Amino acid sequence: MTDPTTDRDVLAALAQDLLVERRRARRWGIFFKVIFAGVALLSLAAVLAAFGARERICLDKCTALVELRGEMDVTSRASAERVIAGLQAAFRNSGTKGVLLRINSPGGSPVQAGQIYDEVRRLRAKHPDIPVHAVVEEIAASGGYYVAAAADRIYVDRASLVGSIGVIYHGFGVVGALDKVGVEARTVTAGANKAFMDPFAPVDPRQRAYLQTMLDDVHRQFIGAVREGRGTRLKETPDMFSGLVWNGSRAIELGLADALGNVDGVARDVIGAEEVVDFTPQEALSERFARKLGAVLAGEVAAVLRTPALR
Repeated sequence: MTDPTTDRDVLAALAQDLLVERRRARRWGIFFKVIFAGVALLSLAAVLAAFGARERICLDKCTALVELRGEMDVTSRASAERVIAGLQAAFRNSGTKGVLLRINSPGGSPVQAGQIYDEVRRLRAKHPDIPVHAVVEEIAASGGYYVAAAADRIYVDRASLVGSIGVIYHGFGVVGALDKVGVEARTVTAGANKAFMDPFAPVDPRQRAYLQTMLDDVHRQFIGAVREGRGTRLKETPDMFSGLVWNGSRAIELGLADALGNVDGVARDVIGAEEVVDFTPQEALSERFARKLGAVLAGEVAAVLRTPALR
């Protein structure tokens, strides 16, 4: 005669094992479904990417658009590497009749601005039959205007902000604040200027003078680039290179810009190629899908591996 308690324990254990197996099978099923869906999405992304690449080629004639948007930095969407890649692709395209550099930038790194400026000038010299025009929408200030000055012509809106031809160094000093709270800064250096413009120490007049010299040098480079790009169109005033900004209408009067215009209008009426094709480098769809898919797969694998033998 069997023990009812033992029978119940065996049945409970069997039921638990069956439940665990079902859970494990369900998780593996989800895992393989995710893989299948991921492969399908990647295939679709590849097709879309190929289609998008074809859309960026105009076999007849078009106006090539390259965008400079945001603060200019080596890691930003307005980096010289990204913008230059777009410009080079635009000039390589056999159907390009003109290039528009659409600018919405408050400036940023003078190095990034200088590299784009030099490349625009190089491409203009290499392809004299393909004009390069800058179209300022909201703002082309500081480094943004530095780049615009490399174009054949600059088009603006009446309310665009243009100019800020200057150089700035941002810093702060907290010496007095530290004294009030009884905090002592302890900085040890090897090299008299290693702690250059240390915010925890009083300003060293020699370091301030050296910094001013550097800023003045960069400012002169900026002014030279603007004069080179704009030529006799500039109507220089005492304030022109002081760091002030002007609206689009006033910028035209000063020779900082040439005329009112937007992307579609300049493409149609100036370049004579109404079709606008964007050559600004974009993150590939396949890269975005792969990144998202990787996160999902990692979560599913972790869930499967966490499933215990018994619960």
